[in-house]
Amino acid sequence: MSRIRVLPENLANQIAAGEVVERPASVVKELLENAVDAGARNISVQVEGRAVGLLRVSDDGSGMDADDLLLALERHATSKIADAEGLAAISTLGFRGEALPSIASVARLLLSSRPQGADLGTLVEVRFGTVRRVQETGAAQGTVVEVRDLFANVPARRKFLKSPRTELYHVEECVKNCGLAFPGLGLHYQVDGRTVLQWPAGVDDAAGRIRRLLGKRGELELVPVGEPGEGTVSEPVVTGLLLTPEETPATGARLRLFVNGRPVRDRMLSHAVAEGLHHQLLRGRQPAGVLFLRVDPATVDVNVHPTKQEIRFRQSGQVHDAVRAAVRKAVELHEQEKSRRLFGSAGAAVRKPPAPEAGQRAPAAESAAQGRLFRSATAAGGSVAPAAALGAASPSPPETVLAINSAEAPGDYPSSAVAQPPPAVAEPPAPPIAPEPRAAASPAIACGLEDAAPQLLGQVLHSYIICATADGMLAIDQHAAHERLLYERLLAQYNERGLARQALLFPAVLECSPAEAAVLEARGGEIARLGLGIETFGGHSYLIKAVPALLASHSPTEILAGVLSRYLDDGTNRGGGDGRLEAVLAGMACKAAVKAGQVLAPAEMQGLLKEMQGAGIFSRCPHGRPVVRHFGARELERWFNR
Repeated sequence: MSRIRVLPENLANQIAAGEVVERPASVVKELLENAVDAGARNISVQVEGRAVGLLRVSDDGSGMDADDLLLALERHATSKIADAEGLAAISTLGFRGEALPSIASVARLLLSSRPQGADLGTLVEVRFGTVRRVQETGAAQGTVVEVRDLFANVPARRKFLKSPRTELYHVEECVKNCGLAFPGLGLHYQVDGRTVLQWPAGVDDAAGRIRRLLGKRGELELVPVGEPGEGTVSEPVVTGLLLTPEETPATGARLRLFVNGRPVRDRMLSHAVAEGLHHQLLRGRQPAGVLFLRVDPATVDVNVHPTKQEIRFRQSGQVHDAVRAAVRKAVELHEQEKSRRLFGSAGAAVRKPPAPEAGQRAPAAESAAQGRLFRSATAAGGSVAPAAALGAASPSPPETVLAINSAEAPGDYPSSAVAQPPPAVAEPPAPPIAPEPRAAASPAIACGLEDAAPQLLGQVLHSYIICATADGMLAIDQHAAHERLLYERLLAQYNERGLARQALLFPAVLECSPAEAAVLEARGGEIARLGLGIETFGGHSYLIKAVPALLASHSPTEILAGVLSRYLDDGTNRGGGDGRLEAVLAGMACKAAVKAGQVLAPAEMQGLLKEMQGAGIFSRCPHGRPVVRHFGARELERWFNR
């Protein structure tokens, strides 16, 4: 007697249901997809009895006649595809023909449907896989599906369900995802007779739906990504809204991704978004918002998993680059617009604080530091200024390249330049570096600040620069602001011809680990462009003969060790070569930037403000920390109960 047997159809359906119907939310998801594919404009979802007593989904779509209604209960019966060519270019949400038979095998199912033009509809009752009743019935155009006693015949499945609150949360998420993917669709969601969500049809666009999704957080500032009309059929089109890094909470936020209207979970897409926000998010925080990706259906495979939430792209690299570029462009435009609002037009001069009254003197610390902290490294014969030359007013050695000459006329501050090594020991100076191409700035927002520059008020805690604006005040983190400016300069110089280097009079030796030695062998060209001159010195020892001019006052071995550690760091390795390079340059900028707790003279603070105006980059340092905080008039008035 054969030990292998064909399973009964009902048992086979229960096994299939284990993949398709994982929880009550899976039922709602499948029924919503069927309703959307049927052309519905309005869908109602009702849930009772802890999400397993009753799940009812009704729509006003095309409906089905009696024959189609019975066929829909057969496994792999569908109207979505007819051949392999259709499977290779799926444009509908459903296509497997597994949802209804899988649901019917683990619940009591009642279906009623009437197609357009028919006088009567059809009612079908199924109990745990067995059809019990088929009859004509009066019904509105569309389809109504009632699912009762879910998993009643599979007690083990019920035991593994989470708490009612958790299951209802997942159901609500399915309803929200459907409403976001199809903003013209009307949705009404009820739990035990109480309306939880109601989004009318034809009222909102995608952005409006996203703001509805945020609920009480709807006043948060959002970054628009892409334009709905951008791209072509053959190119990926990315649109959506992201929470600004300032608004992204440490927990509770999530990134919703949609591909051709289908909610998906995809590591590659999530990684692309994170890369687009590379310098915006603090460590430990994740992107949050809603992004829609539209691609040619023939270039994406949705037939990967029964739940259809996992997909594969034929050209994943192209999609990754398109998403990353769209997010990065959106963030840069957002930064530029915010910079215009807070700092005025790029050409506006920074207003100086009022001059001291007669008989008063400027603070001694400011007088001593005036014009020296940001001294150009090429000034006075091109030699690098030693730390002692900056005076005792600064508690930590200046390691910066912003050039301000105290002898200049008031208000005239030269722009920053990357430090060059002395001509006697260094390579020929590089030509002036043009700024890296950035996204074109949008027109200034009409808020009364376009032609008004911030007025410098002073420094707080030797760490924060305070400025007055037309509608409030700014608090600027001096270290984060300078770090970002230096990073942009270093990146532009690296892309042009490599960082300027300072030759060492006495070379230093670093003993490397095998892993570090492997990095030096594999990445020698990149490391040389970073301004490091290195030669092998036997075994895993390396001779350091030159360092980046910007870091000439730092320990050569510490510089190289820091570069190698970032190349080996898994956290920066996630971005590939570009991610590692950006992390290395960010580390250099951090070391060279003015420090928190360092006293700055008014001229030095004004120079930093002017650099920020000209660069149009201010909101985040390369490590994701905020650079500036704006306190508006309304916020200040609330503080004082006005």
